[in-house]
Amino acid sequence: MRSLAVPAAVLLALAAAPATAAASSGGAGAPSAGSADGPGRPEVPPGTAAGYVVFDRQAGRIVAHRSAHRKFRSASVVKILIAIDYLESHPSVPRRDQALLRTMLRVSDDAAATAFWNRGGRGRIITRTARKLGLTDPAPPPADLPGFWGYTSLSALDVVRTYRYLLDRADRRVGDLILGHLRKAGRCGSDGFDQFFGIPRGVPGPWAVKQGWSGYGSTPPVRCVRGAAASGTTTGSTTAATTVSTARAGTGAGGLSAAGTGPVPDLDRPVLHTTGLVGPGERWIMVLLTAHPAGTGWRRSTDRTTRLARELYRGVAS
Repeated sequence: MRSLAVPAAVLLALAAAPATAAASSGGAGAPSAGSADGPGRPEVPPGTAAGYVVFDRQAGRIVAHRSAHRKFRSASVVKILIAIDYLESHPSVPRRDQALLRTMLRVSDDAAATAFWNRGGRGRIITRTARKLGLTDPAPPPADLPGFWGYTSLSALDVVRTYRYLLDRADRRVGDLILGHLRKAGRCGSDGFDQFFGIPRGVPGPWAVKQGWSGYGSTPPVRCVRGAAASGTTTGSTTAATTVSTARAGTGAGGLSAAGTGPVPDLDRPVLHTTGLVGPGERWIMVLLTAHPAGTGWRRSTDRTTRLARELYRGVAS
């Protein structure tokens, strides 16, 4: 992670450029890692790390950012890259894989992600998509944990670039399929966690979202109930849509020790991410990645992340 001493106005203007331009400049034209722009931005609680970027598609520029280059372990957000890589290498998708894509993207099914991850060459998926999309900050899982796709490192800026790729540069077949599933994200993850936190609970709909979480264990404290209201305070139901906290082989690894795992960001802290397209006509791309103090429970983390998402949206939409 690096912080560049470049005037904020220049950073914002360059960061709004197409991802290919950013890649050719080595990513230098993006917000510096520690910056936070403008008044009225969310107040991040002490001990919580937050990286966010909001891109205004109508204005063609970034309108809010903080720690845009900071790397977080991706949890299930990486499933978007897995889907892009698979679809762009398979002009025809068998019915079985269509079903796997649906469950991986809508209800964040880990087994589906693991199937595509293993077939696609694991960490080589990240190398390929980073090069093609012009991403500057991602890193595959460490060499001693190659099957743990949730240990991929991503920054908020690169997740924004990923959404921009799907909207503006990807083959229509690829962009429409992935975003179509994200627009129909289910409240309950396939493992019983509630993924409606952050954007789904703090931002007016409709929206298209991909969530992510890791470090909260593999069993939800309260099993998600389909059809439950998405507003109000959490009851302990969780978000699995982003689950990389399961200890199943090949998935995330909430139960693993940090020892010997290499440069995985915040491995000793739980992470919670909310990303997607929000606002009338999907005007804004909003990405909020967070890492919480060790031992922080699910309810406190989801409440905190939802508040940050709500304040961030109000700041750019007002």
